[in-house]
Amino acid sequence: MDSVTSSVVRQEVVFTSVSWVVGMGRTPQEVTEAELAVLQVLWAHGGAAEAGCTIRLITDRLYPEGTTSCYATVQKLLERLEGKRCVRRDRSGSVHWFSAAVGREELIGRRLRTVAEQLCGGSLAPLITHLGTAEKMSAEERQELRDLIERMDADSASASPSEDSSRDAERS
Repeated sequence: MDSVTSSVVRQEVVFTSVSWVVGMGRTPQEVTEAELAVLQVLWAHGGAAEAGCTIRLITDRLYPEGTTSCYATVQKLLERLEGKRCVRRDRSGSVHWFSAAVGREELIGRRLRTVAEQLCGGSLAPLITHLGTAEKMSAEERQELRDLIERMDADSASASPSEDSSRDAERS
């Protein structure tokens, strides 16, 4: 991670600490930008299924200067992520190993669902429409979107009426 990114991570940690104290609008389960940086290191080093990383390895990746305060910051971020059930800790040895308990795709889904609920009454369609029209999509990205819609249509067509009814009941 370059010095600019490290600086942003440090600023986010300070801002987040202040926002928790003054009661600004974060819910406890939201992952902050600084916590996301830690998760990205964990995902880059084997994902959720591997043994994971030590605090030292994560600190070295996020803060190459590696001061004691940086180590303590990463330790605190990991504790917060563990409390949010986003990280697992293996305490079996003298050195604790951390691994992601949440995958990148799951976190993307959570964040999109939160945005949809806050801005679009729970519907994902306005988000997808906005992304498709406001941002220039490559031909490959448009094809991926078409393929996704085709798979969703095929899944929907193959579902029995009783499955559709139970899904509708769950959404209510």
